[in-house]
Amino acid sequence: MGVRFLLDGEVIEIADPDPTGTLLETLRGPLRRTGTKEGCAEGDCGACTVLVGELSDGAVRWRAVNACILFLPMVHGKAVMTVESLAPQGRLNPLQACMAANGSSQCGFCTPGFVMSLHGRAIGALGSELPVADAIAGNLCRCTGYGPILEAGQAVSRLEQDDSGVAAALPALTEAGMASGTFEGRQWFVPRSSDELAAVLAAHPEARIVAGATDVGLWVTKGLRDLDCLVFIGDVADLKAIDETPEGVRMGAGVRYAEAHGALARLHPDLGELVRRIGGLQVRSSATVCGNIANGSPIGDGPPALIALGAELTLRSAAGRRTMPLEGYFLDYGKQDRRPGEFVESVFVPRPSAGAIVHVSKLSRRFDSDISAVLGAFALTVEAGTITAARAAFGGMAATPRRAGACEAALLGQPFSEATIAAAAEALKGDFSPLSDVRGSSAYRIEAASALLRRLWHREQGAAVSVLDVEA
Repeated sequence: MGVRFLLDGEVIEIADPDPTGTLLETLRGPLRRTGTKEGCAEGDCGACTVLVGELSDGAVRWRAVNACILFLPMVHGKAVMTVESLAPQGRLNPLQACMAANGSSQCGFCTPGFVMSLHGRAIGALGSELPVADAIAGNLCRCTGYGPILEAGQAVSRLEQDDSGVAAALPALTEAGMASGTFEGRQWFVPRSSDELAAVLAAHPEARIVAGATDVGLWVTKGLRDLDCLVFIGDVADLKAIDETPEGVRMGAGVRYAEAHGALARLHPDLGELVRRIGGLQVRSSATVCGNIANGSPIGDGPPALIALGAELTLRSAAGRRTMPLEGYFLDYGKQDRRPGEFVESVFVPRPSAGAIVHVSKLSRRFDSDISAVLGAFALTVEAGTITAARAAFGGMAATPRRAGACEAALLGQPFSEATIAAAAEALKGDFSPLSDVRGSSAYRIEAASALLRRLWHREQGAAVSVLDVEA
């Protein structure tokens, strides 16, 4: 079976696709859409930005993505828009014309990516409510400086686009059931329901599950790995739900970070700020909350914050479901409590109580679009001046996202005071033996983690300490 997608009204069919071939390779190769550039090949620079559209409640919903790490089966049944799509017969659209006129481009290499990110914002794509600076945080420029680019994005902030033809054409591109194929002995599947997903994994327990490919994509483009069997879950409809209740928020395995942003921000503002700094918008428009959990990275930004709030994970297989505390899923570096044939189905995050103290801090070398050196998350309950519940979780401090047991013990049952916080910060130094790498030494990480707890105290006392704005 082939891969079919819509490009400027034309159905593009790749009859025998390599399941780890990227959309960028197809655009720049056989389709000769060379305006889309390859810069970093890891979703970091934004030169490869395109828009991908899919039907949602009868309308086309666009999102900016990194074509360099988007595997071809992930665009099956969808629409693709490149920078050439905006200027038919060479006539620039208003955004392109503004950028050409105000000096937004010098060498031009990065310009198509900026255009696509800003065009997505202007037509109401996923994340379009963000300020211009946030919308282009995943795009890098080393010539112009960002002043003129920001001005162009602000000057042309809304554009009308008729997607009726795209909406009418998309249903014919997909089959009723699961898409699948084989390329040089390597298999790929695109299930449409979690029942189909469970059946595929029962038959192929060794398969690699791919949600947004923001991690797995680098295994191929940077690690040059061969992946023999892949299951793409982006089209599993019943894994895309976000259920907000008075008790908390449940998110299915297909919910992308950009889609979860509002719900998590409503749980607590620190969660909203954390999501805003996870990669650029292109990454958040592909990466899923549960995918960030399932791959078990010790520096994934989401898990420590969700662990601190007492999140629970539900896993499913053809044999049934099981639920566990999120921290119990992480066993060791590269090892998670997921049995053969199982997949992460959803995560439930309890709503903090009205009086809870929640604090999340991310330290990184760059403010935007960077990997954490240390991420600390705390949730305290204080009653009559005494700490009656305490959870502290960290990323970047161990082989897995992990709670700080000694720190929590030093807080529990003690008065909520600066002396208690200082004692707990000191106890925290015995909870971890972090490694040293390019993002920070072991000594730095230990001191920084302790400082994040002290920072919680100062913020609660009304000091001028903003969240998530300290760079390593």
